[in-house]
Amino acid sequence: MVNTPNISSGKTAGFVLAVALLFGASPGTSLWAQEKVRQSPPEGGTPKDFILPTKQHYQLPNGLKVTLVPYGSIPKVTISAIVMAGNLNEGKDTWLADLTASLMEEGTSSRSAQNVAREAAEMGGSLSIGVGLDQTFVTGQSLAEFAPDMVALLADVMLHPALPADELERLRRDSLRNLEVALNDPDTMALVAFREALYGDHPYGRLFPSAEQLQSYTVEQIRTFWDENFGAQRTHVFVAGMFDSTAVSAAIEQAFGGWKSGPGPLLMPPQPAKDRQYVDLINRNNASQSNVYLGLVTPDPSQLDYVALQAANSMLGGAFSSRITRNIREDKGYTYSPNSALSARKQDAYWVQNAAIATDDTAAALKEVYSEINRLRDEPPSEQELLATQNLMAGIFTLQNSTPQGIINVLNYVDLHGLGDDYLSDYVSRVYALTPAEISRVTQEYLKPDEMTLVVVGDGARIGEQLVPYLEPAP
Repeated sequence: MVNTPNISSGKTAGFVLAVALLFGASPGTSLWAQEKVRQSPPEGGTPKDFILPTKQHYQLPNGLKVTLVPYGSIPKVTISAIVMAGNLNEGKDTWLADLTASLMEEGTSSRSAQNVAREAAEMGGSLSIGVGLDQTFVTGQSLAEFAPDMVALLADVMLHPALPADELERLRRDSLRNLEVALNDPDTMALVAFREALYGDHPYGRLFPSAEQLQSYTVEQIRTFWDENFGAQRTHVFVAGMFDSTAVSAAIEQAFGGWKSGPGPLLMPPQPAKDRQYVDLINRNNASQSNVYLGLVTPDPSQLDYVALQAANSMLGGAFSSRITRNIREDKGYTYSPNSALSARKQDAYWVQNAAIATDDTAAALKEVYSEINRLRDEPPSEQELLATQNLMAGIFTLQNSTPQGIINVLNYVDLHGLGDDYLSDYVSRVYALTPAEISRVTQEYLKPDEMTLVVVGDGARIGEQLVPYLEPAP
């Protein structure tokens, strides 16, 4: 039995008093009042630009790029080989890249999947493969002393995958289950329709295959996809953390130096719809919520206005203290988790606001979202609101770059979008150079409500009439 202390006892009261005095309470106030005393947080320091640790960058004769960044005092290292090949390279064979990555995890010509996992674990780490729209990521982590061995293991997985036919059916079944779950999720349904409306038949607009497609893929297709899309010219190896640079460079040369050059990166920027589009309501009988996606194409990260757009997004819906969140979550209770974001790919980006809104409040919430967008377009934010946003952006940027994996992520972001190292060194200064008028300008120029695509997945019988003004067909 747990004994609950008696708050009136001398020991407990003395403890509470001591805590209250420690935090600045006056001895003359009551214990309960003293417990509520809070100190103001200290003033933040002067914001500083991010200084990237000294890095070594070079290229092998076959075209493989290498970036080494010694960082930190923890004896661990992260190695990431990023290939410029992903869902973009599939054509209409959606998820073929994902199946290829899954099959690559099933071992190499000399190592079983179990042996790959065991060797990585014996190095104090792990190895994983992930697929994005533009890139495939093969990442290993290990103790610092095993960095050259991890390079060799990672290279074996990339260059000599077994791609075993007898594992395909199991992986296909897993993919079919994941597909069924995803396509029955209302938020995913809304995202699929939103992306199709923006990008049409481009791979960026095809997020999911049909079950029939998944059933049709063969191991020969997967092997062909790997052979045609993986090569040195498309690959950048990043190493960050603690490691012996000489030993790691030698290991990279030995492991990757004989790899085929292969083709250069595929450049296939989308031609997204830019005129006003309304997407009809997707009916989901008896839905308790309406899943909403509202947005449009914007400049991508290589464009000068992107940082200002990041600030505008943070003010609108990209932070917990943002205007849309305060309005439809805190003040009116229409939704629990609204969020806006800038989503970027190679030579492409869009802004989107999404939320799961209580069914009967769907139209009212949409009205408030449009109102907040128009308010930021028409009225520059206050200096105080802008400063809070700048502090948030600078703080997040610094935190994101505070680990080896974070450094690799930001260097890959710079590489993908062709930004140059000055993007990192100048980012914080650029954020604090933004003005209220500039925030209003980019909102006016790029976040135009009458050009936005709107998708609503919900109970048509209850919200159809509410949404008539929003869901009329596109011209």
